[in-house]
Amino acid sequence: MPARIPPARSPPARSPHGRTAPLTVDRLNELMLVSAIVLIVAVAAVRLSSRTGLPSLLVYLGIGLAIGQDGLGVRFDDAELTQVLGYAALVVILAEGGLSTKWREIRPVMPAAVVLATVGVGVSVAITAAGAHYLVGLDWRLALIMGSVVSSTDAAAVFSVLRRMPLPRRLAGTVEAESGFNDPPVVILVVAFSMAGPLDPWYVLVGDITLQLTIGVVVGVVVGRLGEYGLRHVALPASGLYPTAVMALCVLAYAGGALAQGSGFLATYICGIILGNATLPHRPATRGFADGMAWIAQIGLFVLLGLLATPSELLDDFGTALIIGLVLTLVARPVSVVLCTLPFRLPWRDRALLSWAGLRGAVPIILATIPLASPGRDSDRIFNIVFVLVVVFTLIQGPSLPWVTRRLGLARGERTTDLDIESAPLERLRGHLISVGIPEGSRMHGVEVAELRLPKGAAVTLVVREGDSFVPTPTTVLRHGDELLVVTTDAVREATERRLVAVGRGGKLAGWLGTGSSALRRGH
Repeated sequence: MPARIPPARSPPARSPHGRTAPLTVDRLNELMLVSAIVLIVAVAAVRLSSRTGLPSLLVYLGIGLAIGQDGLGVRFDDAELTQVLGYAALVVILAEGGLSTKWREIRPVMPAAVVLATVGVGVSVAITAAGAHYLVGLDWRLALIMGSVVSSTDAAAVFSVLRRMPLPRRLAGTVEAESGFNDPPVVILVVAFSMAGPLDPWYVLVGDITLQLTIGVVVGVVVGRLGEYGLRHVALPASGLYPTAVMALCVLAYAGGALAQGSGFLATYICGIILGNATLPHRPATRGFADGMAWIAQIGLFVLLGLLATPSELLDDFGTALIIGLVLTLVARPVSVVLCTLPFRLPWRDRALLSWAGLRGAVPIILATIPLASPGRDSDRIFNIVFVLVVVFTLIQGPSLPWVTRRLGLARGERTTDLDIESAPLERLRGHLISVGIPEGSRMHGVEVAELRLPKGAAVTLVVREGDSFVPTPTTVLRHGDELLVVTTDAVREATERRLVAVGRGGKLAGWLGTGSSALRRGH
């Protein structure tokens, strides 16, 4: 975020008599009890959402509405606090998205994703704002705010829905990269349109966006590369410190980018991509830690947004939200996708899926708190419209996306699953222990140990199969579900990991199929 945006200031909690209510141990106990119950219910609701195809964000919003002032009576109307906590949650969500994004999958589609996240956002804002002005009657300032708020695809929604679907890598990578990159320009536009005074000329806005995105990229790359170098050359005394350090680096990238007058969100996402694709120790543990943090952030964020909404006021703007949502979904998004992908000559089926996969989620609702925190321009109405729009169209697009994918003939059948590789340094012995899990879908199934052709200085020392451990021979055939323990020297650790990943993707002929070490080095 640019530094010129004034920090949100939240009023202290007050007692019914007007005095500031201190946070005592008893109140802390009550708060922890309620938070734990909400978290447990939300975690259980994930099972329901996965079985029904209902996006989990709607379940979490429903929990917030249920315990709000029109439900159990919990009153919460602090838009500034919601905005601040929303930014913090979005940093965690984008960090996890970057850590779990595979660079080899998004690298070929980066040009298309960047154009969609910048030019596509501009086209979508213009068309949606025009629809809000001419069809609904909003004045141009409100219409531009509305168009900006709803033009960002939501990273949390995209990551949670698309990664469960067998999409072609080019499409999944395009949508994931776009959702990670399009938040920064949208945030800049919403803030610019929400500020008092006359609007800046369009070329000033374009220059401001370009400058902030450039700063965000530079900060993200610098923090990511320095963090990668440090974590690879410093053996920390406990494995749990590696995930903590990685998340701290992603937060550092956000803070550094924001304080440098750039896009902290973009810096976070890029730093996450660099660290997530680096050969760092305890990578699976790091991704698991980040995934858990992102779930907590999503649950807390959606429940908080549900608390902030007032259900009795939402129906008043239902028709307006439906009209703007139809313009966005059926006109603005498809037009922006078609125009932005013209230079890349994508098939019409790919464009149709990209148009329908522009899922909305928490990000538009968070952005709606920016004008809500500065009342005076129908800010409550903007929030209500965005809230209804996100709920209705997420309910339509999320469950229907698998059906649309099948109808377009884009669903993939067989899917190769990457190995689960975790590396632990042995500082005094100048070596590494590499734990390798062979999942379903890996092409390492059926490969003999000798056919792995590991570099000199690396050896498979133990195999765990169905609970039994044994020392393998060169002719031991590996199977799905096996856990391998590989010992390597420091010098060949990276080459060993690349070779294991290559065999997992290409089988015993990986070296002749273009999936060997050189190919992996280019795609990492």
